[in-house]
Amino acid sequence: MKKRVTGLGGFFFKSKDPDAIKTWYKERLGIPTDQYGWTFWWKDEEGNKCSTQWSPFKEDTQYFSPSEKQFMMNFRVENLVELLKVLKEEGVTIIGEIEEYDYGKFGWILDPEGNKIELWEPVDSAFE
Repeated sequence: MKKRVTGLGGFFFKSKDPDAIKTWYKERLGIPTDQYGWTFWWKDEEGNKCSTQWSPFKEDTQYFSPSEKQFMMNFRVENLVELLKVLKEEGVTIIGEIEEYDYGKFGWILDPEGNKIELWEPVDSAFE
């Protein structure tokens, strides 16, 4: 199997007022936020252009379920289908079904402490 995780795809957290918190980060820390939060670009070891997303969600979001935590991490992966197969064989809890969009495939797992982890096989060129 190729690499499992290739980078941080995103950090998502719950907020009482996502728009206000995005404004605070923009004004105080200079983060160029948009309606989703902030996408920042970087290059991997091979020089490929990659993105990582930072986004506040409403505190009542169900997107992090079944986790009750205030955050969810997203990790970039190379082969989501194969990785989920291997993780299931290793006894990892898989949440839901794979979802596919023009910007990549997504799958979800739970770590041993109940944190929901989003796994993303990205198509970075979809953002250009």
